[in-house]
Amino acid sequence: MKAVVIKEPGKVSLEQVNIPNPPAGFVRVKVKAAAICATDLEVLDGNIPANYPLTPGHEWSGIVDAVGSDEDAHWIGKRVIGSNDVVCLKCEACRSGDWRYCKDFEEIGFKRNGAYAEYVIVPTYGLCELPENVSFVHGALCEPLGVALGTLEKAGAKFSDTCLIMGAGSIGLCILAAAKAMGMKKIVVCATTEKRLKIAKKMGASYTIATKEQNLIEEMKKIHPNGTDVVIDATGIEECIQQSLKLARKGGTVALAGYGRGKMMNIRIDDIHVNNLRVVGAGNNWNQHKKAVTLMADGLVDIEHFATDLIQIEEYEKGLDLARRRPEGFLKAVFCYE
Repeated sequence: MKAVVIKEPGKVSLEQVNIPNPPAGFVRVKVKAAAICATDLEVLDGNIPANYPLTPGHEWSGIVDAVGSDEDAHWIGKRVIGSNDVVCLKCEACRSGDWRYCKDFEEIGFKRNGAYAEYVIVPTYGLCELPENVSFVHGALCEPLGVALGTLEKAGAKFSDTCLIMGAGSIGLCILAAAKAMGMKKIVVCATTEKRLKIAKKMGASYTIATKEQNLIEEMKKIHPNGTDVVIDATGIEECIQQSLKLARKGGTVALAGYGRGKMMNIRIDDIHVNNLRVVGAGNNWNQHKKAVTLMADGLVDIEHFATDLIQIEEYEKGLDLARRRPEGFLKAVFCYE
């Protein structure tokens, strides 16, 4: 089969590799769609621990074509999405549902081969059937939507809360879609330029702020004069996190959903202490894919338009380049397999 392989940081190529066979407890999925995530670039650049050589890809959908155990035979031929979490299912963390705290945790696309390939091996226990009214391309985007849902859950967000989203990348925009679906109000999305904010406006953001052209602090005083109930940083950038702490209302919540790339950062502790802020990490969001696909199937969230560039696996260099450059109008490159 064809697979994109990162041999080591900085070295990636399209290879012919053996079609894998699923062990007991796993299935083989014939990949129908696989989206490129900015995190995949971090794997390519060596900024995230990974098991090289590695096929990346953790945003996927497809059809089950082989199973590792006879008791899972009912999955064959089913349209599916699924969890990327490979865990023991036996330890205290797993039994509590906290899969990513499992001491044996490995993630598909990072420690195990992912979906930039014609086939991917995934755990049966994380499968979810993809309804017929949700396309394979849309289904592949359940993973980033699940990140958004997990972030809002960790933030304790609720109906009628005000919300500020720092960043208009795919995660920031997924958070916008989820926040609207759950009835948050006066939702603000900010980014450095209008490039992605045009999309946020079309998606129904109440307000958008281009920080290179407008003063974020001053603009937010007009929109949320008493501060914001829930501020979510989806950038991982030091200045954005510092501003998030200043813009949350007294007793409000700041959720950190952006990847900081291992950098040390300076924050003013009194912004948290004096204002009784609740600051939560939201970097691990698991078991949200079933909720995500239900929202899609019910028509409450539609993010299929995120797939701005549908490409073949042979065009992987183009896809990775688009994900790195992020030209105006671009959101996601998605491999589509016939």
